[in-house]
Amino acid sequence: MSKSYSQLLKDIESGEIISIILIPNRREVLVEFINGEKKLIPIFFNDQKILRLSESYNIPLTVRDIRSEQRLASFITGLGLTVIFVITLSFLIRRSSKLLNNMQSFSRRSSQVNEEDIGKITFDDVAGLNEESDELREIVTFLKNPQILIDLGAKTPKGVLLVGPPGTGKTLLARAIAGEANVPFFSISASEFVEMFVGVGAGRVRDLFKSAKLKSPCIVFIDEIDSIGRQRGAGIGGGNDEREQTLNQLLTEMDGFASNNGVIVIAATNRPDVLDRALTRPGRFDRQIEISLPDRKARFKILSVHARTKPLSDSVNLRVWASKTPGFSGADLQNLLNEAAIHAARNNQSTISDIELDKALEKARFGLLSKPLSDITKKRQIAYQIIGKTLVSLLLPTTDKLEKISLFKSLGEISGMTYFTPDDETIDSGLITRNYIYNKIVILLGSRAAEIIIFGSKEVTQGSQRDFQDVYFWANQMVTKFGFSELGPIAYESENDSIFLGRDLMQRTKEYSQKTSKEIDKQIIAIANKAINHAIKLLSDKVQLMDMLADELIDNETLDAEYVINTLKSYIDTD
Repeated sequence: MSKSYSQLLKDIESGEIISIILIPNRREVLVEFINGEKKLIPIFFNDQKILRLSESYNIPLTVRDIRSEQRLASFITGLGLTVIFVITLSFLIRRSSKLLNNMQSFSRRSSQVNEEDIGKITFDDVAGLNEESDELREIVTFLKNPQILIDLGAKTPKGVLLVGPPGTGKTLLARAIAGEANVPFFSISASEFVEMFVGVGAGRVRDLFKSAKLKSPCIVFIDEIDSIGRQRGAGIGGGNDEREQTLNQLLTEMDGFASNNGVIVIAATNRPDVLDRALTRPGRFDRQIEISLPDRKARFKILSVHARTKPLSDSVNLRVWASKTPGFSGADLQNLLNEAAIHAARNNQSTISDIELDKALEKARFGLLSKPLSDITKKRQIAYQIIGKTLVSLLLPTTDKLEKISLFKSLGEISGMTYFTPDDETIDSGLITRNYIYNKIVILLGSRAAEIIIFGSKEVTQGSQRDFQDVYFWANQMVTKFGFSELGPIAYESENDSIFLGRDLMQRTKEYSQKTSKEIDKQIIAIANKAINHAIKLLSDKVQLMDMLADELIDNETLDAEYVINTLKSYIDTD
């Protein structure tokens, strides 16, 4: 506990203090007591009373000058601050230098695939793309022996654009070209060109082509080129300057004043409609090769390639599974076999059987499945929806094959599932008839028709909501795109509307009048009403059959398509 000034005076008078040290700069005195205790006590500025009392009572008083100590402390403090400042400045300079080096290295971050890995991939490994491979063999011929084309006065294409849905093998095809020709293969994603710093993308393009020219003949593969090759000036309020600078540099490198001998650019995209016209013109991308989804024969070849490393059971027939997977891409088929292998490993099996493949196919189509509802009333209503849709599909002439009906449902769905395998011929040819689409709409409305017949129009549910969305889509396609309505053979909607580009967003208007728009709505409604009445007519005399199948579906939760087909035939024959 510190002593007060008044107590200090009393202690001096009582003889409790044996010495006093005065520190004027601090206005303090260091007092030593008889018991050996020392204390600092504040005093007044230029305090004369302490001096007089110490002299009166013969107490030794000394004065301590701490100015030199203060100067030393100030010097040390200043020196410390200077050192901290120098260290901080040095750290900032090194960091800025490192950042500058990184900025400069951005333009050189082009990934080159190991040539040993490239050499292992040839056209034989690209299953199901025979026509596309034949189209690209000319590129291989030029890369291996360019003199053949030069003697004939021909020029190899500077660029090849591979167009197709995701997973169809565009990247694999480009690597096969490099593998066949045994040349360096530079691979980079178009999104890597564009960074946060302006001009970096253009610099990276220059460095990429500079490195490629040093190793010509070679192949430069640009994946997802639509990320930098979008139409310029199509964005709202102007385009992205950095992206456009990168695109301009790419255009210059591919067909500018400088020669680009021996460097062939192969690019891949699934959105050719958004690419800038200057990029896709002859002289840059001379060829555009469509890579479509594989047909049945191609799917069998793809499955055979991916099955080489997997122990399939002797009972597995890959031709059957090729016919069960219309619309699957090469990546989907690879994933199908991989999922089947995972299922087999989970069950501690040494081979992959049809059971594992069936589970993998079900997961690919529907995702994770959840158990049916436990409420028996709601379960019965869903069962009638499924049975109604199934019977309508079997009573109509359709090329789609019924595969499975089940009360198990995808996560987030209300109803179960009725799955049809689309016809291969329809998918491969791309041609669909008016009757095929109309029957598809009738089938989609079979679930609502069953509800109306069994429960009445006031007790229908929203369980068919997903089907109604599909009904509107197909009816709208019939009227506005395919000319399958009373409005005549006119397409009212354009295929190339790309509103996300920002083009004409604020002025976007339909190309037809409001009166025509009302007529389109009437035609769509008329098609839907005709289809629901058709479905009701097909099911109205089959209530007893629906009751029986619904009970069996509730008990078993899943029914085989073959069983339902045979039951329907027996019911019709009995009638």
